[in-house]
Order: sequence, then C-alpha cells, then structure tokens
Amino acid sequence: MKSSWKIAIVGSNALAASLRDLASVVSDIELVPLYEGVDIDAVIETTNLDLAEKKQNLQQIEEHVSGDTLILSSCLGVTATETASWLLHPARLVGFATFAQQEEVELIEMAPALQTDPVFLERTSQLFHAIGREIEVVDDQVGLVFPRILSMIINEAVFARMERVATAEDIDTAMQKGTNYPMGPLAWADEVGIDDVYAVLAGLYRELGEERYRPAALLKKMIYAGWLGKRCGRGFYRYDHQGVRETVA
Repeated sequence: MKSSWKIAIVGSNALAASLRDLASVVSDIELVPLYEGVDIDAVIETTNLDLAEKKQNLQQIEEHVSGDTLILSSCLGVTATETASWLLHPARLVGFATFAQQEEVELIEMAPALQTDPVFLERTSQLFHAIGREIEVVDDQVGLVFPRILSMIINEAVFARMERVATAEDIDTAMQKGTNYPMGPLAWADEVGIDDVYAVLAGLYRELGEERYRPAALLKKMIYAGWLGKRCGRGFYRYDHQGVRETVA
C-alpha cells in the first residue's frame, strides 16, 4: 500500500474545488500541477457537462503522465467504459461518482470500465482511503447510484417549480420536513452544482433514451445564465460572497 501520493486534479467545477479542498489537508497527499513534469501517481478528472472538453482533457492528461499513472474520471454524465475508449491505454482508467460537498460525505462510489485492469481499481481504493473516504464498487452506469437518484429527485422538484405547484421555498420545506432530508432538493441542487445535476440527467437521457430522465428545461436555462448554484452566487436562491443564502433567484 502506498504511503504517500502525488495527485493532480483537472476540472473547474464545484466537484474539482471540493476535492482539492479535501486533499489539501491530508498529510500523505501532495497536490501537483499536471504539467509540472514531476512523476504523478494519479490524476482525478472531473469534467461532466461538456463531453468534448472531457475527452480533450483526458487525452491531454494521457500525454503528460507515464503509462502506469492512474486516471480517475468522473462518470456523472458518461460511463467509465466510454471515457476509457478515448485513451490509448484504457486499462488505467477508473470511473467514480460523487457530488461536491465532500466535507459532508463519507463514501465515494467507483466503477471499473470494462477495460480497467484490477490493479488500478485497487489503487483507486487505496487513494480514496488515504483521503479518508469509504468506497463502494458499483456497476458502470451513468451517474452510478447516489448522484443518479438525487438528480432525479431534483429534476422532479424543478418540474414542480416550473408548473407553479409551489414556490422554491415551499418545495424545499415540504421535502425536507416530509422526508427528513438534510435540505430541500432545490437548495441541494445549489449546493452540489446545477451543471453537475444537469450532466447526470442529460447523460442518462442520452444513454438510455427514457423520458423519465429528460432534464427540466429550466435547468438548461440556468446553465446558460450562469446560475450554477452557491459557488456562483446564484441558483434557485441568491447567496452573498460568504455563501449565505439571501433570497430566491
């Protein structure tokens, strides 16, 4: 088992920021830039919304690391098997799925691609344990388990808002108090990032073609508007510069 890790995190979304914050306080992990020219044990790639950008990122990563470097790729919007197919050495890619808010979660799901060598799956387990997270190995499907289910709950709440069933606050209050969720689904979407929620739904809709996965139109409009949630200051709610919720957007 490795005693220390040099890792690079590639991505500009809330998930990347959350993982950087998490890894930065672990003494056995050193965060390094991808293009520094140092030996890197693992690269974590987190792009979810733009698959063309994701493919380009993964191929550029492969150009700058050695042949046995572990590549972890978020599979919120695409399967690990598909992303592995973009690489010259697909056996070293392992998919994982989680949302931001890493300070509040205990488990990260991971999924081997069909091409994944079991050696790299074991390295992934070691890395996440070093970060202080439990892991669960699941089948390679878009969004895996928790992100998929939460995104569908959020999507239904967005449809309810679009259909004027209730206000955003009332939807969140009903779900939080009716189900004992830690927060309402619209506030939860703001926390994890509207773009990553949309990526899960769009990926499921693209992969499976079932109407139940069709993303609510409002989600896409919010992405166009740059209303990506708390980290941007605006989502279903407005937030001040310290991330404190102010009003409904």
